[in-house]
Amino acid sequence: MTTFYIPVILGSTRRGRQSPKVARFIAERMRRSEKIETEILDLLEYDFPMMEERLRLRDDPPPRLREFAEKISRAGAVVIVSPEYNSGYPGVLKNALDYLLPEFRRKPVGIVTVSGGSFGGQSCLAQLRLVTLGLGAFPIPASLPVSRVQDSFDEAGNPRDPAYEKRAESFLSELLWFTQAVAAQKAREAHPAAASPPGLPARPPG
Repeated sequence: MTTFYIPVILGSTRRGRQSPKVARFIAERMRRSEKIETEILDLLEYDFPMMEERLRLRDDPPPRLREFAEKISRAGAVVIVSPEYNSGYPGVLKNALDYLLPEFRRKPVGIVTVSGGSFGGQSCLAQLRLVTLGLGAFPIPASLPVSRVQDSFDEAGNPRDPAYEKRAESFLSELLWFTQAVAAQKAREAHPAAASPPGLPARPPG
């Protein structure tokens, strides 16, 4: 059985941030699958300076940037957990993404948005889909918006609303489908002479 490395980028460094609760929740649900290996890449811990040039164009990268880039490069897909700030996403997240480009090429990206209000970060979601397309990635159709995060999850990342369990299951099923589909296509491109390549995995019901 193939196992896919799918890290979770935690895209907030704000004091009193609520997003880590959701990142812990989604990472724990991913670990329940035998097909997924994951970890949380917390931008607060990486603490990248403002981007002066992409990683591939400089020989003096900030500390841990190569490590971060290598994790994204080897990933079969990526999950981004981002809060919505003023109808957008955090600058620290855009800064981290802008350091990279080829690392994201043809990679499925699942987007989890977090809001203290009732709309679950829909403006943030729309903008991040455009950004990830610009990186050459594939933002998946499914999303996981979290509304009123301060009330919806406890500090350990346990949802107080059981509906989030079902939503996460559907979101991760879609993410895994795209991850397997892209991996299958890359395998066919790597071995074009192989006979009768396997078909795409059955897509989960909408």
